[in-house]
Amino acid sequence: MSNHHAFYPRQSKRRSLHLVPFTLSTLLLAPLPLLGQETPDTEPDTEDSSAMSAAPIPLVPEGAVWDSFHGQLNAQKYSPLDQINVDNVGELVKAWEFHTGDVSDGSGDTAPTVWSATPVFANDTVYIGTPMYRVFALDPATGEERWRFDTNSSQETLTQPALKSRGVAYWEADDPVDGSVCEKIIYFGTMDAQLFALDADSGELCEGFADGGVLNVNEWNNMPENWPLSLLQPPTVVGDRLILGWAGKDWEESIAPAGTVFSINARTGELEWTFEALTQEMRERSGTANVWTHMAADEELGLVYLPVASPSPNFWGGNRTEEVPLATSTTALDIDTGEVVWSRQWVHHDIWDYDINAAPTLMDITVDGEEIPALMQATKMGFLFVVNRETGEDVWPIEEREVPGGDGNVEGEVYSPTQPFPTVPAPLLDQSEKPKIWKLADMASFGQCSALWDDLWYKGMYTPPTTQGEGTLAYPDSAGGVQWGGVAFDPVSQTAVVNTSHIVQYIKLFNREDFEEYDTGSGYESGYSPQEGAPYGMRLEVALNWLGMPCWEPPFGELVALDMTTGDVKWRRPVGASQQFGFFMPESWGSPTIGGPAVTAGGLIFIGASMDAKVRAYSLETGEQLWKDQAQAPVVSNPSVYEYQGRQYVAFVAGGNTILKDHVGDQVVVYALPE
Repeated sequence: MSNHHAFYPRQSKRRSLHLVPFTLSTLLLAPLPLLGQETPDTEPDTEDSSAMSAAPIPLVPEGAVWDSFHGQLNAQKYSPLDQINVDNVGELVKAWEFHTGDVSDGSGDTAPTVWSATPVFANDTVYIGTPMYRVFALDPATGEERWRFDTNSSQETLTQPALKSRGVAYWEADDPVDGSVCEKIIYFGTMDAQLFALDADSGELCEGFADGGVLNVNEWNNMPENWPLSLLQPPTVVGDRLILGWAGKDWEESIAPAGTVFSINARTGELEWTFEALTQEMRERSGTANVWTHMAADEELGLVYLPVASPSPNFWGGNRTEEVPLATSTTALDIDTGEVVWSRQWVHHDIWDYDINAAPTLMDITVDGEEIPALMQATKMGFLFVVNRETGEDVWPIEEREVPGGDGNVEGEVYSPTQPFPTVPAPLLDQSEKPKIWKLADMASFGQCSALWDDLWYKGMYTPPTTQGEGTLAYPDSAGGVQWGGVAFDPVSQTAVVNTSHIVQYIKLFNREDFEEYDTGSGYESGYSPQEGAPYGMRLEVALNWLGMPCWEPPFGELVALDMTTGDVKWRRPVGASQQFGFFMPESWGSPTIGGPAVTAGGLIFIGASMDAKVRAYSLETGEQLWKDQAQAPVVSNPSVYEYQGRQYVAFVAGGNTILKDHVGDQVVVYALPE
């Protein structure tokens, strides 16, 4: 229903997970300043919010662009550029940086910012959208501002605990007419459900789109009194269509807005078709099962692939005991009609908030000599499901296995006796037994971790929530073993790359009469949340000791490469470094991660994602770290790779996420080889 992260919370259809009482936001402190640092001359004059025009720019050569959230519609996050490669990546230098000015750590009157935008390179321009709902167009070689647009959107956190954005989407006509406006369009959404269409050359509103260039998506909200359909993720552009999902609140209500996906005409904003994961009857007593993250598409097959979230409420399903086959699924739709072509459900009767939180990655792979049009769906469970993207059939066997039932203490609940498990690739996280206690954390807290482990119920993967003791141990946590950054893929070597987080949480249900005694205002991924309308409220905590140390063994995050001809792991290594009390921890411990990797024909993986606010390059072949640099804040976004005037660039947005740690930024930082 949203996306969260686990030392930190998720980010989309939900809010953030402030760790209560042991928040990493409080205890894992950055050694760098949060705000108030000097910014370069490229920082804009924020007094003028009007769009400023620039001359039209020629089209870029194929392969040099990064024109969508995942680089391409297949979500491979792959660049065929090889000017930067394993032999020279160590020479990378900062080519330019740009500061938007749109940043807040939440200490004043403005809510904190969470900025996870991919820098989009198209039309020979870098486009970014900010968490304060402005759009900037920048020169790709210098970072000089070409134009900017201010939506003047509300700065209220209507559905999230922070101001959030994952950036913009780009569309252009098949044969753009020189001198005509809005033949190339930038789309940008806001938390209050407004979708803006801007001429990509000038930044002016496209008057022919919806109402003078602005579409009010909330007009299609079936329950607007609950909350607006927040547009935090840019639309997926497929041909002349915008496929639009949305984000909202989580854990709040048992009956909530239903997760409609909208297909909109890219030129006019007219609604063409809709998709509903829930039946009309279920929409009257449940809700959500939305798509809050990006999607993938295969235009040759005429299919768009939806990662569908779980129904509401998240941790009790007594109001939805019948089968809901399209929830927590990957569902393939006909692009022209929105009709379901095939669907695979990855969690039956989801009561763990295991939303499918990342666009599936489309890849052509060779298995036992057979060429297969495949789709890999990464999941919060740390599972990588691989199916034929034409039919949805298994590439390697996916088995239904028995899972634990309930303890008899949760009224009205039913439990699926089995769940799908992939046989290949193997799970990214070991779920065969209760995670091992980190002896250092246990000793430092005088056995607090051991005592907690003894009081948590765990019967293996998919142990249901309970009302007893301290609750149920959840591993992987609801934030996800893999988050919305998803899987990158090198089509030449047929290597998949994915970053993981290893987080342990625990969940407890409270009878409604008991729950009313607690402060429900402390929710947002950690603490108490009401699930109003259900007989149970809930509490979710990250398993930290009183010092804020994780109770489970490191590493806390890894980078993993897989050979997709066999599904075997090629290598895996800790990624990034955690921080505590202002100090970097050993890199062998790794870091929880937000944001995904990009891969290049130069044999490289580029990624930020870690707590230490560094950006890094790794060898695709060996996993060796080849380069790193310090950014302003954690790069909780996907990088982009592009070429402009014969020079290759790698671009990152260093925006931070206060859930990961109290360190936010407003930096676009771009690297290249020395001239």
